Amino acid sequence: MDMIKMMEERHSVRQYEEKKIEPEKREALQKEIDAINKESGLHIQILFDEPKCFDSMMAHYGKFTGVQNYIALVGPKGAALDETCGYYGERLVLLAQSLGLNTCWVAMTHGKSAAKITAGEKQACLIALGYGKNQGVPHKSKPIADVTKTGGTMPDWFKKGMDAVMLAPTAMNQQKFVFELNGDNVSVKVSGFGFYAKMDLGIVRYHFEAATGKRVG
Repeated sequence: MDMIKMMEERHSVRQYEEKKIEPEKREALQKEIDAINKESGLHIQILFDEPKCFDSMMAHYGKFTGVQNYIALVGPKGAALDETCGYYGERLVLLAQSLGLNTCWVAMTHGKSAAKITAGEKQACLIALGYGKNQGVPHKSKPIADVTKTGGTMPDWFKKGMDAVMLAPTAMNQQKFVFELNGDNVSVKVSGFGFYAKMDLGIVRYHFEAATGKRVG
């Protein structure tokens, strides 16, 4: 799987075909979710053939149609939950793209999900999933200089990571983050106030790490 290609081709899709996801693709997604839950301590769940969650006034307001499948990002309550869900959720989004499926991050424009949420857990977000009626369109991005602090020339590997970051989805396309380069060390933090900015932080961190193989602090 060419990760950068997946990032370039993946766009948010809200309208879906009435086409079931094949068993082998379901198995691949479930296998990755099991691995992520073991690695992260999250309780991510995938719901297939469950149309009720997106058959609601809020979902229609969000212009969602035909959504029959979704991923519920669930985990232990705490300050780290949103960022962790963003990081691992985007890992699943790009896997889905590699399988020929479309996705959309969904914060509030949905009904009640069928995910099992136990005591001490919280559902942070959903990801709509399936075969889109279209492939979506690229989002507009800020200049890389507006979301970086390098203190000098930008190395090629850092530029490659930031190119991947700018392909990442963020809530309302707000891109409220700043990546800082200090020697060979990279860190990222929220810039100002943004809706679901901590979750966005996890998403963009995954893009940078997947593109460069370098850890982001």
